[in-house]
Amino acid sequence: MTSSSVIRIRPIPESRPPECHKSHAELMAEEVASPYVQDALAVDFTRQTDDQLFGTQHTTRQDLPEPRAWAAHVGQAVVEVLAGSRNPVQLVRWTTPDVYAVLARRAALVQRRLAEAPNARPISRRPAVVRRVLVCEPADGVAEATVIVVHGNRVRALALRFVGQDGRWRLTVARIG
Repeated sequence: MTSSSVIRIRPIPESRPPECHKSHAELMAEEVASPYVQDALAVDFTRQTDDQLFGTQHTTRQDLPEPRAWAAHVGQAVVEVLAGSRNPVQLVRWTTPDVYAVLARRAALVQRRLAEAPNARPISRRPAVVRRVLVCEPADGVAEATVIVVHGNRVRALALRFVGQDGRWRLTVARIG
């Protein structure tokens, strides 16, 4: 054997922390004196549910845009979705899930009707025209609108209810005539 191939035996270093011989009172006094102690955060999650804390938040009327113009734009878009000239996905951000589901289902029916008829086409390629908008605000952050829209040779009346949520108007109820 050569000197470089000699096996050396070394003791294993101590891996346990050293024993503490201080009393509980002495340890607590050191923690109080230390400037780097972090206590528990003062957050109370028992008063509100997760939906109340992190869900949609009600917005007051003063923080929302003019409801009449908003109702006119959304009414025009809804009529165009129902006529097959606008994709319903464009309304998903401005509607509740229930309203969007109804609009998407009706738009799918229109698309199926257009696909089945060989010569069928949308009612009009021109955009819908809003003729009249009436708005009533029954409560703070709530607007109810009646929108009269002309699209092609059809006239439609829409009853829309908007609620202020997360800083914008959101369509919560739509009745289409």
